[in-house]
Amino acid sequence: MAPQTLYDKVFQDHVVHKDESGSYLLYIDRHLVHEVTSPQAFEGLKNAGRTVRRTDCTLATVDHNIPTVSRANLKDLDSFIAQEDSRLQVKTLEQNVKDFDVTYFGMTDDRQGIVHIVGPEQGFTLPGTTVVCGDSHTSTHGAFGALAFGIGTSEVEHVLATQTIIQAKSKNMRITINGKLNEGITSKDLILHVIGVIGTAGGTGSVIEFAGEAIHDLSMEARMSICNMAIEGGARAGMIEPDSKTFEYIKGRPLAPTGAEWDKALSYWKSLKSDEGAVFDDEVVIEAKDIVPTITWGNSPQDALPITSSVPDPSTVTDPIVKAGMERALKYQGLTPNTPFQEIKIDKAFIGSCTNARIEDLRAAAKVAKGHKKADNVKLVLVVPGSGLIKKQAEKEGLDKIFEKAGFSWREAGCSMCLGMNPDILDPEERCASTSNRNFEGRQGAASRTHLMSPAMAAAAAIKGHFTDIREFDYDNSDEPAVAISAEEDKALQDAVYEHEKQPVAETAAAKEEQINDVPEASAPAAAAAGEVGGMDPFTVLTGIAAPLDKANVDTDAIIPKQFLKTIKRTGLKNGLFYESRFTKGADGKDVETDFCLNVEPYRSAEILCVTGDNFGCGSSREHAPWALKDFGIKCMIAPSFGDIFYNNSCKNGLLPIRVPQEEIISKLYPLAAAGKKLTVDLPKQQIRNEAGDVLVEFPIEEFRKHCLVNGFDDIGLTLQKEEYIQKYETIRKDKFSFLEGGSKLVKPIKGSKKSVYGLKTQEW
Repeated sequence: MAPQTLYDKVFQDHVVHKDESGSYLLYIDRHLVHEVTSPQAFEGLKNAGRTVRRTDCTLATVDHNIPTVSRANLKDLDSFIAQEDSRLQVKTLEQNVKDFDVTYFGMTDDRQGIVHIVGPEQGFTLPGTTVVCGDSHTSTHGAFGALAFGIGTSEVEHVLATQTIIQAKSKNMRITINGKLNEGITSKDLILHVIGVIGTAGGTGSVIEFAGEAIHDLSMEARMSICNMAIEGGARAGMIEPDSKTFEYIKGRPLAPTGAEWDKALSYWKSLKSDEGAVFDDEVVIEAKDIVPTITWGNSPQDALPITSSVPDPSTVTDPIVKAGMERALKYQGLTPNTPFQEIKIDKAFIGSCTNARIEDLRAAAKVAKGHKKADNVKLVLVVPGSGLIKKQAEKEGLDKIFEKAGFSWREAGCSMCLGMNPDILDPEERCASTSNRNFEGRQGAASRTHLMSPAMAAAAAIKGHFTDIREFDYDNSDEPAVAISAEEDKALQDAVYEHEKQPVAETAAAKEEQINDVPEASAPAAAAAGEVGGMDPFTVLTGIAAPLDKANVDTDAIIPKQFLKTIKRTGLKNGLFYESRFTKGADGKDVETDFCLNVEPYRSAEILCVTGDNFGCGSSREHAPWALKDFGIKCMIAPSFGDIFYNNSCKNGLLPIRVPQEEIISKLYPLAAAGKKLTVDLPKQQIRNEAGDVLVEFPIEEFRKHCLVNGFDDIGLTLQKEEYIQKYETIRKDKFSFLEGGSKLVKPIKGSKKSVYGLKTQEW
């Protein structure tokens, strides 16, 4: 057998079936669910009369929408969650997990937290597994040698119903960090530096393996931060070879295998490494010594520079699209070219998110805060642990007291200000030193200004009142043990935190075996649905107005801002489409239309979007982006490249994303769009024609995607026709990967109310 990469091995071990077109059906080992991207998926199951195929492989929690203020007086969700739309999403998830018997960590459970922190913390995430979640930062779990990636809501439903997902094979990319990191340089500096080198589209179509001495020296927490932001480099996923640090981290966690199953798992896990001579499609080598404390200045994670630098000057850039993007970013951020970063003052700081809310991150921030006070010009510093268990451990170490004495606000677990879907948001034009993963326009609040950096750098900025080089910070090193915990103390504290949840498995061996073998041949509704593969309107030939959009890196936050995600339906989103670009506030506070292309005739009725810049739909996995485009009337998007998840989500909703080289768009298509002319998109012939019928360009598309779009085929219906292959794989899995069986059923599920037959209807809330 030819040498294989880590990605090749994990991918191959999960192939259920390979289609003639080259598309793969992959088995999913672990599925994480939260309140924002799951309501429509569960509703789809109910409407089709389908069940969750493997509840033991599914784990749910709430994180995006919930308040992070003290829960000391939490009595019920109705009184605690003030925002009605947030409350509805949380209550909908609570009903869905009861209806479908899914294990759930709610707000009264210490184990509740951000999905990508809870999974590894519980031992639900294991090396060599496939892990998915309706959240783009699922790539976090790749730190364990897992193949982990974000999916859209249609795919969430697909996985719930079939425990599989349809995937094309990605390219292999390796980023090697040679040598050791300098003192004071963190994983956040490392990954921001990497994204600055490769750009936000550098990993598009690839799974990135991070390698090299600097990577292997990192802790598991730091590796998770690296893989978490692989998605910001455009990658489908990020992976790191599992090693002794990985195994030590997992051992003894509530859902980790034990006894003979542990030994069997360990033997397999040790084989998960790229073979000598394995071929990578792309290789990038970076010297660790070149990495210094790094922050971002613009509205993309690739806008990253050393803290010792100054705000860049667009006048030095010749590429017109890049230059326009820089000018827009600096105007939005309120920055003047050539201003030294360390002269820029901040208004607030945020320490948290799935990127940097683990115990290691909190310790790093506490070491900075200790013995200091936040600057007077800093209005608020939020410190938000990633889970209830991390919060408990931090409090055992006294970190909460350090933060509180420094004037920081110590919070409950949740996503918090990372994406501003909850009450933790910035006011317009407030500048934030943030440990989160995205600095998109409006990400942390309308007109908010976000700068990404490490926890230590964010804490230092809060103390000094401006961006600061952490290497020059004056630490208070008195009473060091209060913040610095030895490995032995760390293990003891962690054991104490987990002791209450190391529950004995209540099931007998026979009962457990029965549960593992409980793979339905297909329930009556599913069996009926197995012969039905329709579900979308067929896409064949479209003739329509093409709206011109001259911009690169249009992220999903820009396509549909987060305030429009608080819905449990797939429709009614057209008013939120490009909201920040289409509307501004008038003197009376009401929305006033801008001259954005979709507000101008004839583009109000556009069915095609013609984009000149790369990476359209980058960022979040939110399927709300294609839903909003579809709701407006857009049926086809033409661009040089697309974010991987957005591309998949579009196809699953009957929208056609077409990749055309930038020079051909600019020379052949964009002038016609700008003139208000119609284009004809012919999917069967894979052509784009002008009004005279002349062929302007021919475009490629994956054969499987073309087949589904032309015929209007639904992925779930197609997959249910392959039930025999799924059952065959599960039989093999039960033997070969027996240490993966059981999953979250080892954790006591929520005590819920009596189940409804297919859940409550929306109007019954």
